[in-house]
Amino acid sequence: MHDKRFHCFSDTELAGVTLPQLFTFPFFYTPHPLCVIASRHVQTYLDSHTEWNAELQQGKMMGVLVVKKENEVGFIAAFSGNLAHSNNHSYFVPAIYDLLSEKGFFRQEEENISLINRKIATEINSPKRLSLIERISTAELNAQKEIDDYKAFMKQAKTQRDILRANGADSAPLIAESQHQKAELKRIQARWTQAIDLLKNELRDYDKKIEEWKSERQGRSSALQERIFRHFVILNARGERKDLCDIFAATTQSAPPAGAGECAAPKLLQYAYNNGYTPLAMAEFWVGNSPKEEIRRHGHFYPSCKAKCEPILNWAMQGLDVEPNPLAESPIKSTIDIIFEDDWLLVVNKPEGVLSVPGKLSVDSIQEQVQRLYPENEKPLIVHRLDMATSGLLIFAKTQSVYKAMQSQFASRKVKKRYIAILDGTIKQKNGTISLPLTLNPQERPLQVVNHTIGKPAITHFEVLECNNNKTRIAFYPETGRTHQLRVHSAHSGGLNAPIIGDTLYGSPAERLFLHAESVTFCHPITGLQIQITSPCPF
Repeated sequence: MHDKRFHCFSDTELAGVTLPQLFTFPFFYTPHPLCVIASRHVQTYLDSHTEWNAELQQGKMMGVLVVKKENEVGFIAAFSGNLAHSNNHSYFVPAIYDLLSEKGFFRQEEENISLINRKIATEINSPKRLSLIERISTAELNAQKEIDDYKAFMKQAKTQRDILRANGADSAPLIAESQHQKAELKRIQARWTQAIDLLKNELRDYDKKIEEWKSERQGRSSALQERIFRHFVILNARGERKDLCDIFAATTQSAPPAGAGECAAPKLLQYAYNNGYTPLAMAEFWVGNSPKEEIRRHGHFYPSCKAKCEPILNWAMQGLDVEPNPLAESPIKSTIDIIFEDDWLLVVNKPEGVLSVPGKLSVDSIQEQVQRLYPENEKPLIVHRLDMATSGLLIFAKTQSVYKAMQSQFASRKVKKRYIAILDGTIKQKNGTISLPLTLNPQERPLQVVNHTIGKPAITHFEVLECNNNKTRIAFYPETGRTHQLRVHSAHSGGLNAPIIGDTLYGSPAERLFLHAESVTFCHPITGLQIQITSPCPF
């Protein structure tokens, strides 16, 4: 019986295409040509379903998996989350576990939690509770007014007593009057405290029920979440099984995040294993508009997410021959290109594709390469960093005091930097300033997102140098130094809306990231001289 979810490639599509020998490393890849063809088929299918247009326009990640069974080569497709409030569409693989099943425990328990939510909302907004809150607020205002008025009266009375004492009046009745007024103030305060406490006690009876329901809701939600994750049983290529709780137990997260197992990539591998298909290559791509905070472009391919998918895919791919992580490959060691050096500072020209400092991967960094040139007790300290894919000038300090002085200049924005980039698009504005606050996306490290609430200020000045063939050569003058600042400010719709060519995180792959730290200007921390150092742009 033919599988409707298996879509065969035509002979024309397969002609001249070499099948991959190793399965895609999903966290950093160039999509295989057959994945590109498959994505076009998916987009054509989506275009034919106009009833989904509004939902898809909001943005959704799709995935394709090129598979082989016997002598047939084709692909299967998936969407992340659900589509049109359903997990069941004949063109796409089903969910690993269908949360939306009418007869499933999720729907039943979700209704129980919704009932608690309705109880909480009803109690919070009940007329009697709202009336109590209003009465407490009014009582507190009236109490404060009466107390303030009486204190003002007492102050006037004290002034009058002071005048009487100065004129030789008998002090005994004056003392008695003072004591009486102090006692009366305490009686006023006690009366209001008692009245307000009675109202607050009545309010606590309502709030106690609300807190009990919230506690029950939390308990039910936690139990439901674990039960859901236990039902997401993940196969690997060896035929071994683990549920999500067991998969994530050994990670730093310890527990699966919400939505784990519902992305396209895990769905695709599970369907392939369950139906006897051999996975050959995989890719995920975005359809629709970009989210406001993130950077996603329609039709562009993206790596699998880290927080939700990395532990799952690392398990699911066991038994497959997977491409090595390109980022784990040590770059070719070259002679350190020293641009400037004196007794206190060292400035080098970092090649693209080399880490600034050691990372999680065991690959060489420019810091390690520089430090190997110096004795153990004289190793230079790197003052700032460049992204691995960015080339250009890096400053090292030869002493701790110089390091601190240079760090201070960077922190106070006294160091002037100029970067050269080539953007994928035409920028009509000749110059300007981009101000988009940035923060880390914890679900997609190391991606940065624009967030106007918690983001740190990020300011970039720019000057367009040349525009040709829908490409823009541009100079950036960053006022701040946030992670991926120039890359996000280029690609984001609120910035220039034109990613840097070769930006695999926010744009599309190319032979390199076309971003170069061309010049740096600073005050020498020892001599006090203004220093400007330049590294000619290599592109």
